[in-house]
Amino acid sequence: MSAASTLFRFTQVELPWRLGPPDGRYLLRAHGISDQAATHVIVFATLGAPERRRLAARRRSQPAAASPEPMPVSTGRATVIDVGAPLDGPEAGRAWLEDAGEPDLQAGLGILNQALHGFRVVTADPYLNPVGRHQALVARLGYGDGDQVADGLWTDAREIPAQERRQRRRRVLEPQSRLAAVLGARAPVLACEELVLRARLDLDHGRDREAALQLLVALDAALAELPADPAASALAVRLSELHAQRQPVTAAAQAALDGTLGPGEQQTVSLTVERLEAVLRARAALGN
Repeated sequence: MSAASTLFRFTQVELPWRLGPPDGRYLLRAHGISDQAATHVIVFATLGAPERRRLAARRRSQPAAASPEPMPVSTGRATVIDVGAPLDGPEAGRAWLEDAGEPDLQAGLGILNQALHGFRVVTADPYLNPVGRHQALVARLGYGDGDQVADGLWTDAREIPAQERRQRRRRVLEPQSRLAAVLGARAPVLACEELVLRARLDLDHGRDREAALQLLVALDAALAELPADPAASALAVRLSELHAQRQPVTAAAQAALDGTLGPGEQQTVSLTVERLEAVLRARAALGN
C-alpha cells in the first residue's frame, strides 16, 4: 500500500449460504438521491462452491444412500465498504479500529440488509430474508485501501465475537414448550403474531411506511383474535390500550399511503408495535 492510498472502513460477514445477489460490486447511494456520490460499496462473493460436475451428478435421479454424507454447501461473504467517509490516514484507521465494536457491525449489517431487501423486491422472491447478527459464521471490522477491501483483503482488521446471552433455564424452555404445543395442535398460532413480526422487521430496517401499513393489519387482527383467546380476561387492560391505538395507527397508515410519516406518526408506529409485542408475550407466558 502506498502512502497516498485512500483508506476505507469496512464490515465483513460470512454466512453458511449464498446471499442471493450475483457476485460482484454494487454501489449504494442515499435513498432517492441518484445524483449524489455513493455512500457505500457492497461486495458479494461466494466461497467454497461445490464443483459443477458434482452438482450435475446430483441432479440426475439416483438411489439415496442409507447413511448419506452431508451435502457440501457454499459460504456467502459480504463486505460493506464505507466510501462516503474515507479515513484520514493509517493513524486514523488504527484509532477507529481500536474503538470499533458491535454498534459498527450492526450499522454495516443494516446497509447489507438494505441491499438484500432491494434484491428481494427486484427478483420478486419472498423467500429471501435479511441477515441477523447471530447467523454470521464470522464477523469482521477493518480498514484498507480500495483495491484491498474490494478483494476481501485489508490493511488491518479484527473479528468481533458474538455476544452470548445467558438465560435462565425457564426462559430457554418456554419457546420449546410452546413449540411442542403448537406442533401438537394444542395451541393456536394467531395471525397477528406473524403480522407483527413483519411490522417489526420493517421498522427495524427503516421502512417506516411499510411498517405503518403492516401494523394496521396486525393491530386489526389482534383486536379480532385476542378477545376470543382463553387468556383475554387477564389481558383486558392491555387490550384496552391497543384499542386506544387504533385511530392513531390508522392515521399513520394513511400518512404512509400519502408518502411520508412525520415524527409523531413514526413514534405511534414504534410504540404500538412494542405494545402489541408485549401483549403477545404476556399471552404466551399465561399459556405456559
